[in-house]
Amino acid sequence: MGKRIVIALGGNALGNNLPEQMIAVQQTAKAIADLIEEGHEVIIAHGNGPQVGMIQTAMAELTRSDPEKYIPCPLSVCVAMSQGYIGYDLQNALREELLDRGIDKGVSTVLTQVEVDPDDPAFQKPTKPIGAFMTKEEADKLVSERGYNVVEDAGRGYRRVVASPQPQSIVEIDTIRALVESDHVVVACGGGGIPVYKTEGHHLKGAAAVIDKDFASCVLAQQLDADCLIILTAVEKVAIHFGKPDVQWLSSLTPAEARKYMDDGEFAPGSMLPKVQAAVRFAESKPGRTALITLLEKARDGVQGKTGTHIQA
Repeated sequence: MGKRIVIALGGNALGNNLPEQMIAVQQTAKAIADLIEEGHEVIIAHGNGPQVGMIQTAMAELTRSDPEKYIPCPLSVCVAMSQGYIGYDLQNALREELLDRGIDKGVSTVLTQVEVDPDDPAFQKPTKPIGAFMTKEEADKLVSERGYNVVEDAGRGYRRVVASPQPQSIVEIDTIRALVESDHVVVACGGGGIPVYKTEGHHLKGAAAVIDKDFASCVLAQQLDADCLIILTAVEKVAIHFGKPDVQWLSSLTPAEARKYMDDGEFAPGSMLPKVQAAVRFAESKPGRTALITLLEKARDGVQGKTGTHIQA
């Protein structure tokens, strides 16, 4: 019997620019179609680091060219733009691959907002650099006029930094669920979702933040009552002592084992650490749920238990 699977695509599945992306999504589509062909329901989330950076930089240059005419584009709008054009390439590549295999399924991208807590401590300590490098004068102007947080970046200039709050819930979850239950493959929560929070009445306000796509995928998988969360990355398995002669590749982990390794500093922040944290959260959220961390091209073998790192409570 097929499983309901949420896949979190890493940057290697999308490339670093538009030409690379158009090539990368062809291979990504094949790996996802392999799972669909075996009868699984698949929901796709993805990162957007290079893409949203490109959009943010382009918008900043536009503002510089004519500051009287153009104002800086809100980060939430840049995330929305990235969801649209990544989803466009992904859904077309996947639709073509499925039809080539004789599988007639709808593939849809949902522009997805993800609610965050405006009191999340992350807003008090912004750490995620975004956008183009600036001179000190340009940075000081944005600080005074727009209240941005900026940091000096390794002698290369100044960059804006934003918060990375924890995702609380998926605003469009009912729409995503309805599409899945009507046999659609859904692309959602691109770039971790558009971060929003509630203000007066029913208004949702975009936040100057970025959400980690692995944490957002975990929330998406929980709210869809998925059986499995697959976090795809650049290695086949999670390792301890990574990069050292005594490296040890792990086929399975319990949440307790994972926490010990995290406490020991085995997983790099901003790299493997959030993936393991998200996997543990999902595995512990309900009995029988499994998280898998592996390579894109090994996803089918991983679901079959042949490879990857499996995390289960």
